[in-house]
Amino acid sequence: MKKVTFCLILFSLLLTSACAKTEGKKTDNPEIEKLNRVLSGMSQKCKDAIPNGSAEEFLADLHRVLESEKEFSSADLSPFYLIDKKHNVGEDYEPKGLIHLEKNPYYEINKNNLSLRPEAFAALEKLARAAKNDGVTLTVSSTYRSYEYQKNLFQYWVKVDGLAEAERESAREGTSQHQLGMALDFAPVDDAFDKTPGGQWVYKHAAEYGWSLSFPKGYEDVTGFRWECWHFRYIGVEACRFQKKWFSDVQQFMIEFIDGWKRGF
Repeated sequence: MKKVTFCLILFSLLLTSACAKTEGKKTDNPEIEKLNRVLSGMSQKCKDAIPNGSAEEFLADLHRVLESEKEFSSADLSPFYLIDKKHNVGEDYEPKGLIHLEKNPYYEINKNNLSLRPEAFAALEKLARAAKNDGVTLTVSSTYRSYEYQKNLFQYWVKVDGLAEAERESAREGTSQHQLGMALDFAPVDDAFDKTPGGQWVYKHAAEYGWSLSFPKGYEDVTGFRWECWHFRYIGVEACRFQKKWFSDVQQFMIEFIDGWKRGF
């Protein structure tokens, strides 16, 4: 059976005249029809980021990602939960089973009140062990933050930098990935991290351990936040592969797509 390509389903791109001729036609595969619906609702920048390719291959990769959710606690939010300036969690939400980070042989901590969801805690140790084996010691500066903590932090940055700049650099309460207990900041928490041995190692290897850069350079109009070279979210290895292969390695695009897929748009 001939494979259906993205140029056949992603009508808005109209990559070839042959694709244009299929516009408005339905396939006999309901999942491809659903894929078309979800993609049609994505931003043009996201559509432009998706490479042309086999729809069946895309769907197979997607189902591997969705299957990987079983590796995470079903009693808590999905690792792909969409949280951003338009999607939030309530003030009472706290991840279940948070594990406190303590002094250990694999990575440094520069605060005493750090904690992560169990899945992220285990993945951080694996990441840090690998870095240590390569002669790099990572330092963790921030992890889970409560709704109230984030509220106070945002107001602090408003006082320091003004509202407009605070909106670029700090999330309002209920909209921070940190409240999910699956995100962390490496130190130093500034642009200097980009050039450190830790930063260079993490950029190269983080995805191998399921960690994804949340706010890449050049996508402030997509994520709502300026480049944060130090901020990573744990989503699992399969999701990192999917993100890199089909979404130009932009986490926000992939998370928005998965959210749309689950909602059936």
